[in-house]
Amino acid sequence: MNNQPEAKAVLMKAWPHIVKDCRQVLGSELHYQAMIYHCLRQYGKVPIDQIGMNVKMWIDKPKTPLFKLKDKGKQIDYQGGFEPIPDVVLFKSSIDGDWRRRNYEKTRKRMLMAIEVKASERMDSKLRPKEIMDDIDKLAAHRDEVRYLGGSMIPVVMIIDTAPDEKECMLPVNLPFVQEHAGNNNVGFFYVSQDKTVQPDWG
Repeated sequence: MNNQPEAKAVLMKAWPHIVKDCRQVLGSELHYQAMIYHCLRQYGKVPIDQIGMNVKMWIDKPKTPLFKLKDKGKQIDYQGGFEPIPDVVLFKSSIDGDWRRRNYEKTRKRMLMAIEVKASERMDSKLRPKEIMDDIDKLAAHRDEVRYLGGSMIPVVMIIDTAPDEKECMLPVNLPFVQEHAGNNNVGFFYVSQDKTVQPDWG
């Protein structure tokens, strides 16, 4: 796996298994991240040295309005950059299995895909459109920052909305709204509930 079409292909290959597995258990967002990692490894056949979780990527002197705003929101002594931490990241083979924080220049240049996961795990509360749209905006800004620095990556948001209680799931009327927001920002959109799936048409 060394280019974006190959990264898309492994995710599409793993997606039916992600759907099946995530419908069978109830857990935290972190647990679903681990399940997605597992499915990408087992069914997408992603090599172990090309997939990371919660990868810290420092961005010096951000250029996008969103990351500039996030930087300015920190205490003055800590300003000067922003550090997105994607939930799951696919890399080119040249990453050589090393995506430690200190290697942020390498991870930015050699990443192929960044995936953010949102799950309906909230007790007596719904998964709300704003938090999903915030992640979409963050992914789009991250992609643009990587471009400024000479790299390229595919941003993906994956919504695991499988809670059995309707009051904890997204309102159906909100799904097209967040899907459209992802499309407008050129962010890959994946969604699974107990009776519905949505995935991009990547051909």
